[in-house]
Amino acid sequence: MTTYGYARCSTNENKQDINRQKRELKALGCVDEKNIYWEYESGTKVDRVELNKLLDKVKAGDTIVTTEVSRITRSTKQLCEIIEKVKEKQLKLVIGGFVVDCSKGELDAMTDGMLKMMGVFAEMERNMISERVKSGMANAVAKGKVIGRPITTIENLPSSFIKHYPKYRSKEINKSELARICSISRQTVHKYVKVYESAEEK
Repeated sequence: MTTYGYARCSTNENKQDINRQKRELKALGCVDEKNIYWEYESGTKVDRVELNKLLDKVKAGDTIVTTEVSRITRSTKQLCEIIEKVKEKQLKLVIGGFVVDCSKGELDAMTDGMLKMMGVFAEMERNMISERVKSGMANAVAKGKVIGRPITTIENLPSSFIKHYPKYRSKEINKSELARICSISRQTVHKYVKVYESAEEK
């Protein structure tokens, strides 16, 4: 029986430090860092690479720990799907101090209800944040400010990508490995590679 941890932040390492979650996961029982799966992805994204790897890896009797329900997902629908997976695989799910024991393949009605309520609040919080962001953007536009992501250039590529790109270029690692090391998607790696190669050609 093994304890695994899952940590997630929405933006990249330059804006959010995921190490705090890792420390908290160790305090919750996932003492071996190699068993901590982590990524920088939106909590509403369904197909998350590291979460899927973790759910495929765990076996009956294993435990998954996370700091709060919003780290796993901000979608009530996806949370229900994860709960079913936990029951199917007979796992324990620890969310902060809340223990969901499905090691016998079952979940009592009270725990099930509380867990789903936590999911509803996580989704509601996300929607409220989204509404505030949209309101702020509309206000900024009304004041004549330019809204949108800055153009990606070699000057603003993440330091982790710049550091590990030479390994990809020398074929020591492939795009998937580079994406994992940098905690970004393969699509983002492809975009960054094009930016880097275009800069080199100039």
